[in-house]
Amino acid sequence: MSQGNVATSVTNLKLKFAGEDALLFKGVSLAFRQGEKTLLLGPSGCGKSTLLQVLSGLIPGSIDVPMIADGIQVPERWGFVFQDPDTQFCMPYADEELAFALENQNVPRERMPALIRDYMDQVGLKLDDLHAPIQAMSQGMKQRLAIASALAMKPDVLFLDEPTALLDPEGTDQVWCTIRALPPEMTMIVVEHKIEGVLDLFDRVVVLAPDGSIMADGDPDEVLERHRSELQRYGIWYPGAWDDHLRDKAEAVKPGPSQPILLRMERFKGKRGSTVVIQADKAAAAAGDWIGITGPNGAGKSSLLLSIMRLLKTEGRCEVAGRSAGRTEQAARQAAFVFQNPELQFVANSVRDETEYSLAVRGDDPASRRRAADEWMDWLGLRDLADRHPFQLSTGQKRKLSVAAAVIGGQRLLLLDEPTFGLDASSTFALLDKLEQLRAGGAAILMITHDEKIAEHYCTKRWRIERGRLRDEAVFSP
Repeated sequence: MSQGNVATSVTNLKLKFAGEDALLFKGVSLAFRQGEKTLLLGPSGCGKSTLLQVLSGLIPGSIDVPMIADGIQVPERWGFVFQDPDTQFCMPYADEELAFALENQNVPRERMPALIRDYMDQVGLKLDDLHAPIQAMSQGMKQRLAIASALAMKPDVLFLDEPTALLDPEGTDQVWCTIRALPPEMTMIVVEHKIEGVLDLFDRVVVLAPDGSIMADGDPDEVLERHRSELQRYGIWYPGAWDDHLRDKAEAVKPGPSQPILLRMERFKGKRGSTVVIQADKAAAAAGDWIGITGPNGAGKSSLLLSIMRLLKTEGRCEVAGRSAGRTEQAARQAAFVFQNPELQFVANSVRDETEYSLAVRGDDPASRRRAADEWMDWLGLRDLADRHPFQLSTGQKRKLSVAAAVIGGQRLLLLDEPTFGLDASSTFALLDKLEQLRAGGAAILMITHDEKIAEHYCTKRWRIERGRLRDEAVFSP
């Protein structure tokens, strides 16, 4: 690592979002040397993503946020991977997205096909047709494409905002292998929650406290050892966080064998246009089941949940609580659905109104709606944000809000598409424990996850989806 030139820096940064009284940063100063590999840690909502956007010049250059600083050094060539890959694509097709990056570097057209394939291979993005529509790709596949596009820019500084949050284990390993092979002179600043097994990649760890101040900055091993108690107190992921949680976690009460069936599928298919994207020959979920849905990116996991909710065209039998789901409105009365992208389900202008929305539609009185919303916001640490617009939340906070708003209605079938991605440790464990309470109370949970710890310690069953088909784990006796 070079000890000389500064690659990017900010001095005495003060920043706040419109409509907020408090400053997010109250005089933060940081500098990153050329070739330095830095891991940026902190609880959800502390400003990690915002800091990356300031250092890259996106704030205030492209995103208008009130801020002042004594100085900002923005790198000339940089690449950025956002938490939500949909926010950064410029083109409608995968090969065109990479070609766009190459055109900006004046790469000759005849060299592009080989380079496009090479960058896709680096991140494990396997496409039969390179001219695949991005909109039809899974979120995990989109995330790989976003990383490939950033690498294609040949940046001096690479900003990565949770680059593996949506990836399956194979994809996660592939991305970290790619990152390990980057040129040593490339500077890298990474926001990441999944840090087990990759700490050796980093020269430095910077930890932000909940108020955006710098809590620690230094050698990774030294920071994580010296500040372990603060990491635990603020709910920041650290090596061993799962072990500490499981040590304190009471064993779940498993349901008895004769629970009512809440979901039944037979010869069920979900389709996009005329193409079958998911099929389940025979499967069921009973009250008290917590079913972990696993499988590689693009296998059809999200398509299964979308089909159950009738958000895709379907064929075959699918009953929710003993009745044919029919249309989406009918399915929603019995099943709560959390999208993989939380912004897709927000309809209100404040966190409180979003949390209460389904209860208001149902006709609950204002007092009972407020009590229920307060309980969920307190549980997930959202009460202080009750008046904030949902789109002003961090990704982790959006995720918590999307779960609260979906399941507050008390439906017994919960369909959750990666509800823990982007969450810090305390939020993850609080959400899992709340879901365990609902399961023990008679709910059935179908939850897509790439987290093996969740599948092992919380799920009562597993369904695996491969190449658009629900495998044998889902078979039941009529």
